[in-house]
Amino acid sequence: MTSPQAYAKTFLIAALFIGNLAESAQKPNVLLIFTDDHAYQSISAYGSKINKTPNIDRLAKEGMRFDRCVVNNSICGPSRAAILTGKYSHKNGFYQNGDLFNGAQQTFPKLLQKAGYQTAMIGKWHLSSDPTGFDHWEVLIDQGPYYNPPMKSAAGVKRYEGYTTEIITDHTIQWLSHQRDTNKPFMLFFQHKAPHRNWQPGPKYLNLYKGENIPEPATLFDDYSGRGTAARDQDMSIEKTMTPEDLKLVAPKNLTPDQLSVWNAAYSEENEAFSKANLTGKDLVRWKYQRYIKDYLRCVAAVDTNVGRVLDYLDKSGQAKNTLVIYSSDQGFYLGEHGWFDKRWMYEESFRTPLIVRWPGVAKPGSVNNDIVANIDLAETILEAAGAPIPADMQGSSFIPLLKGIRPADWRKSFYYHYYEFPQPHRVQPHYGVTTDRHKLIHFYKLNEWELYDLQRDSMEMKSVFADPAYAKVVVEMKTELARQQKLLGDDKPDAPPPPRTNPNKKGSK
Repeated sequence: MTSPQAYAKTFLIAALFIGNLAESAQKPNVLLIFTDDHAYQSISAYGSKINKTPNIDRLAKEGMRFDRCVVNNSICGPSRAAILTGKYSHKNGFYQNGDLFNGAQQTFPKLLQKAGYQTAMIGKWHLSSDPTGFDHWEVLIDQGPYYNPPMKSAAGVKRYEGYTTEIITDHTIQWLSHQRDTNKPFMLFFQHKAPHRNWQPGPKYLNLYKGENIPEPATLFDDYSGRGTAARDQDMSIEKTMTPEDLKLVAPKNLTPDQLSVWNAAYSEENEAFSKANLTGKDLVRWKYQRYIKDYLRCVAAVDTNVGRVLDYLDKSGQAKNTLVIYSSDQGFYLGEHGWFDKRWMYEESFRTPLIVRWPGVAKPGSVNNDIVANIDLAETILEAAGAPIPADMQGSSFIPLLKGIRPADWRKSFYYHYYEFPQPHRVQPHYGVTTDRHKLIHFYKLNEWELYDLQRDSMEMKSVFADPAYAKVVVEMKTELARQQKLLGDDKPDAPPPPRTNPNKKGSK
């Protein structure tokens, strides 16, 4: 006969087991969908006039769109390091592309593992070292190609045939459907290479926009007369910087014969017509812009389709209701504004990045937020959503109150930025600065040149008003706030060059 004590012990064990199951069930799954160089201007939920993104828009309709999400350092690797650590570059040690991420340091995926999550990373990693803090990982090597990618995992390197955007999605759905531990909540990084340079469309998208004329940005022929030396001396213009490979005048070298045949069928006739036209001046720039923007948008279209595939899987598997979905990119990107492509600047098109969050029962469907949020906030937000402790040394803030429609009284009113990588690639001068909802102060410290923009009166940032006497008081206020932020964040030597690249065999991303 079983004793009362044994019954009590059995009951206690059962209660603890049921309690643990209930706690696990209440913890949301987390899906972070991350693209590379995806400009908010090319998402129809953000008002794009040049393309449609129905699947990304679906997240915005079912969740919250953030219209003032910014980054700490507008370049691929440093932004990714900031997201993992919740810290600025000078704290996590990853200043510029080509650095080696210190995987031994604290990251939010490691903290989620301690909180009972199963973690996975699939797609573009771009931090040189192998991923840590993930129970499963399979990543592109460095940038990775658009076609036929080798992918590295703990088991080694395996090459796949096909279009990289689709392959990454295949692996993501495979992990979700057959490889994950269904007894644990998951946190999954679903990370695309696209639409990074050099914008190679997949076979299904090569003829998209053919025969159309994509509207040009109003500032395509900016002469930079309202800005300083840095804007004039850069090397990231559509006019001068783009290569034959960028412009698809040369086919990629790693295509299979079948892929090459489809590729040539899409580009050969247009390339022949371009050669015969012998364009010069603005006509040549306009041709380059059309070729560039169509290829970029074709890559975005593939991403959007494949985002839809994963969202559909969550719906069909019944996991959507308990999954926090975040869509973002490592920074913004230039789509011909000011005659540029690429990123790096604290100017708006580069500094701002898309952020859309769907969390059923928390974020109001179709809502929009205009507060300043940032990539360094993601770690703390996800940790709070998971019920995990948030380390005091993280430098962001959880924006869960904003998702609930509540603006904390102490929510940030300004944000600090610091870009380091120079001179190559693109010769963008190192700079730091601070922004509020209205003004932006930038210091190009190697040149000792300052710029100030009134974002309310000059949303395209065409003319610095730093030397305008009418803004003298604003300059003082912004410089004071800049110094306060640098002290608060521990950037105590902001004018010093970054340490030498910790992976000297790697150069900056083009």
